[in-house]
Parts: sequence; C-alpha cells; structure tokens
Amino acid sequence: MSIRLLRTLIAVADHRTFSAAADAVFITHAAVSQQMRALERDLGIALFDRSHRTPELTPIGRAIVARARVLVKDYDDLVPSVLGDDGLRGEVVLGAVPTTLIGLAPLSMSILRSRYPHLRVRILPALTSALLSGLERGTYDVALVSKPVVMPSGLSFLEIAEEPLHLITSDAVALDDPVAILSSQPFIRFNRDAVVGTLIESWLQRKNIKVSETMELENLEAISSMVHANLGVSVVPRSCVASTYALPLRCLPLGPDAPLRSLGLAFPKQHSKQRVIEEVHAALLSAVADNPPISRPPHGYARRHCLLIGRSLGLGLGVIARARG
Repeated sequence: MSIRLLRTLIAVADHRTFSAAADAVFITHAAVSQQMRALERDLGIALFDRSHRTPELTPIGRAIVARARVLVKDYDDLVPSVLGDDGLRGEVVLGAVPTTLIGLAPLSMSILRSRYPHLRVRILPALTSALLSGLERGTYDVALVSKPVVMPSGLSFLEIAEEPLHLITSDAVALDDPVAILSSQPFIRFNRDAVVGTLIESWLQRKNIKVSETMELENLEAISSMVHANLGVSVVPRSCVASTYALPLRCLPLGPDAPLRSLGLAFPKQHSKQRVIEEVHAALLSAVADNPPISRPPHGYARRHCLLIGRSLGLGLGVIARARG
C-alpha cells in the first residue's frame, strides 16, 4: 500500500467514477482500475461493489476512504512540521467560486506568491455548496466562498469583503428605475444553485418584482456578454476589486435594501495548515485594500452609466460611472 494508491482512492470517492478520478490524478482509466485492484489485494478487502455499471464504494470502502484522508494529510504535513516553516512551502489547494477567478483570486495569489515564493497554490473552481462539501471531504485546504445562510458546523469562516448586488443593462435601455427595468426587460438570471442566485431570488420576491426570465447562467462573463448584446438585463455582485478591462454596461444600484454578498475564506476548524490559511486571508485583504473599485459620480446626474471592469462581471466588477449627456 502506498500514498499514491490512497490518493487515487480518495479521487475515486470524490469524483464518483474511475474516469473522472483518472483526470484528477493525471493517469489513465485503466491505471486507476489497476491501482484499486492492487489496493484491494494489499488490504485483503473489497473496496468496491462491481456489480453495478459504475463501481461503488462498499461500506468498509467508505470507512477506508475516511481514514485515508487523514493519512494523506498527515503525510503532506510531515516535512513542514519537521522543518518548522508552518507549511509555507509545498502546495495548498484553494477552492474558489467562479466569480472571483479574474479579479480577486489572481490579485491576491500574486501577492501571496511574492511573499512566499515556495508556496504553490492550486486553484479549483466550484459553486459554494460544492466547495463546502469538498472542505468537509478534504478535497480543498481552504475555499473562497460566498457565505451561506448557515455554515457547516465543522467549518470556520473569515470575512474578506461585502459586495452589494446591482443591476446591469446595455446602453440601449433608457430607463433609470431598477424596478421598472426588471419588470419590462428580459431577465438573465444568475444560477439559483449559487448563493448569489439565492440572494437575488429572495430580493425579487421581497420586492414583489415579476421578471420575464430568458436564460439562467452561472458564468458572469457569459452574463456580461449577453447583457452587452442587449439580450436582457441582470443582477450581479459589484466586485470588491477593480480590474483592467471593461465592457460598456450601465450599472444601477438597487437601493438601500440591496442584498449583499459576503465573500470570505472557509476552512476546517483546527486545520493543520492554519498559518497558510492566515497568509491566504492576509493576501486577499491586501488585494481588496490595494485595488478598490472606482467610485460612482456624485448624485445629481440625470442618468448614470458605468463600465464593468473585468471581462467577467463577478471576476472584476470595479466600475467607472459616468453621466450620459
């Protein structure tokens, strides 16, 4: 039995199929199958029920996976614990919601690398619910998430920033009232499986706004493109950081009761890489402090526009607001 076989077993448990696990650990499907049979021979037990089309873990197989996660984590922490570098070298696995992958994540990871050049960060994107489940399974060391209503009891959360949701439209939409716009224009909905999507839906119901939904997307770059093409309007987070690219879209505040998306780091309590998590959090806070979104113009303009900074709305939603003549 080797750590390599245990890593493959964990990948099968996390990804549910041998094929998906093969992609995750960068070997072939046949190699995964061979490794799992070798592990079963070494342990003298059946880890998988192969009577199904897709092999499934047996009850004892699931118990072995739980123990394997601990062994692999202890192995990964062995050298840092001896060298006394608090784990600030080697690899840390960071999960991240897709809305941060162009703005906040690269800015902060650049800061982290400049401070700790021997620390490698592997970033895996997913929605918040999947990230929280992955943290509990040990798939990620730490995850950049939208804070849910209820955090799992075994996880801690460190806040990074709050992002108000706002309305985005193309220049072709002449109305200024968000409620009138949402009631009259096709609506491009943010994925309701995401925390942000839930916030939007709750706000629409609270305001009793009936929308004419035309599509539902989770990629904010796609939402940006659709809105820019005047195929509808959308409600998205206003990013806590600015970026360097722009799409000419109007941005309208939703009012004093606009919902807020809270971004932060989630991680298992009493994690062995606590120092690394602290430094990741510090880098994220620095990125927010050093790259603030550009503020709106003062009140009194007849009509306001803004530039969404970032090719993706949630991956760099800094804005430049300007008056329309």
